[in-house]
Amino acid sequence: MAAAGSAEPAYVRWRPAAALRPYAAWYTGYDQDGLPPGWHRGLPSPYLTLIVTLGEPLRIAAHPDPATPPGDYDTLIGGLHTTPAIITHDGRGAGIQVALSPLGTRSLLGLPAGELAGVDLDLACLLGPLAAELRERVSLAPGWAARFRVVDEVLAARLDPGRAPAPEVAFAWRRLCATGGAVSPAELAGETGWSGRYLSRRFGVEIGLSPKVAARVARFDLARRRLQESGGAFPLAALAVGCGYYDQAHLTREFSALAGVPPARWWAEEFRNVQSPVDLAAADSGA
Repeated sequence: MAAAGSAEPAYVRWRPAAALRPYAAWYTGYDQDGLPPGWHRGLPSPYLTLIVTLGEPLRIAAHPDPATPPGDYDTLIGGLHTTPAIITHDGRGAGIQVALSPLGTRSLLGLPAGELAGVDLDLACLLGPLAAELRERVSLAPGWAARFRVVDEVLAARLDPGRAPAPEVAFAWRRLCATGGAVSPAELAGETGWSGRYLSRRFGVEIGLSPKVAARVARFDLARRRLQESGGAFPLAALAVGCGYYDQAHLTREFSALAGVPPARWWAEEFRNVQSPVDLAAADSGA
């Protein structure tokens, strides 16, 4: 285990180095032991998931793409998706998870996010031996801050800003995320100057979702985060209105479609005993 027996927190968040922040939103470090064996859902979100494990591999029992068989992963890259992954554990697990913007996938991984939509891959499929090297270096680093700086170093060495998506796609994606999916595909097309059909086609290539589906995911992610931040206490009717749903029934239907269960059940199963991550960014604001 990465931090077992140490005074370090078991669940932490870190801001990437400044040059990487347009491409990766945050890093999350986790080191848990002594939990009852179980499982949890990897939910749809506006970020691709890059995971480097420490110790035990990540065990995925069901992927967003049902054609992908269950498997164990020392490192993983997962594209945007609209159904949950089911991740099992034996009561322990440790690693670093990178929230990777689909706008950063070309610049950091050398391919558009659309090529990863709905799939999970061993990171070695994209990075070759560098994936194992990254895991080894992270495993040997002394503490969370040092581990996160290893991730910074490896990603920064791969960064090529010249491979970014078209500005119109970037603008439309950021508008969707900033509004929690409240802007319509027609509005987005008008604001970019593209036709709706052309925007949808380019979105599919670069992001992996259509603007309409991306708006659903952004709205769901907003509702999920607000529910989590409230400790599960956010009234669902108010949550629905505040996140752009017609009513509580609409929220429940969409949550069930994207998470696999209604919001109250998701909270009860996943987060009632989980603390918020310790934010280490302030300790290294110049990173």
